[in-house]
Amino acid sequence: MTATLTAPGALRADDGRLVLEVAGVVDEVPGTRTLVLRRPGGGLLPAHPPGSHVVLDCGDRRNAYSLTGDGSPCEEYRVSVLLCPDGEGGSAFVHRLAVGDIVSASRPRSAFAPVSTARHHLLVAGGIGITPMLSHARAAVRWRRSFELLYRHRPGAGAHLDELRGLCGDRLTAYTSTPEMLAAVRAALADRPLGTHVYVCGPTPLIGFVEETAAELGWPGERVHAERFSADLDAGEPFTAVLARSGSRVPVPSGTSLLTALEQAGVAVPNLCRQGVCGECRVPVRSGRPLHRDLYLSETERAAGDAVMCCVSRSVDDELELDL
Repeated sequence: MTATLTAPGALRADDGRLVLEVAGVVDEVPGTRTLVLRRPGGGLLPAHPPGSHVVLDCGDRRNAYSLTGDGSPCEEYRVSVLLCPDGEGGSAFVHRLAVGDIVSASRPRSAFAPVSTARHHLLVAGGIGITPMLSHARAAVRWRRSFELLYRHRPGAGAHLDELRGLCGDRLTAYTSTPEMLAAVRAALADRPLGTHVYVCGPTPLIGFVEETAAELGWPGERVHAERFSADLDAGEPFTAVLARSGSRVPVPSGTSLLTALEQAGVAVPNLCRQGVCGECRVPVRSGRPLHRDLYLSETERAAGDAVMCCVSRSVDDELELDL
């Protein structure tokens, strides 16, 4: 079958998105499917920094998935997707795809690139969080960077494990025990040279442990990098969006995103993932303090307070004035 792309507001390839064909399907471990994606007629795909992702149209939604290549120009992209039966359907859509199906994807976007000046790269992955780390490891090997990878996976469910063993050698340590993994992470954070950067991707508790332990041990925040599966959100407090160009006031109730409130008020805002990952729905802020809950803006950009990702973020103040 050929996948039908019916995502609301889906863009054509000439709007900047990529039309890709599923050229291969690999079910290496139970529950994880790897797609090999190529241009239907062949040809090079855009290069990207290691740790980048693409946003795939998945039926009636869009999901961000990490690319596992090293980022150099190539003729195929690979993404590995864990089936989440209790999710919102994106992973199930991917697991129904077959060779020959056509999918639409954004161009690669980077929010988790390695720091080229780092003295050493400490990579920490849990579960399917291994996907951007595979990209990092490939690039580190290619450019002969100092790195190590700590990877926790369930027994029999280590995605890309054989590949990583061949790629990393003794720079990889794999764990099936969470306590052992966390002890190793703490020891590594306490004993790595000045100038090391740590990168973590995986379940929220793992990310929280790395961030909290690094802070406890005195790591500067700019040397700790996290890639989350999606933004962790609560309903948030209500506020009012003031549209500076028209003077309109748009109430944003608790439990309703700023993006949804704007759309319901007839204000069109470009968007893709609706998860705070891709950066497409960034809107300028004139006044008020954004409550940043995205996974895209850097700490410097957040501190500037002049933009907000309206799909997930809210306002600290009762009003947030937008340049709309």
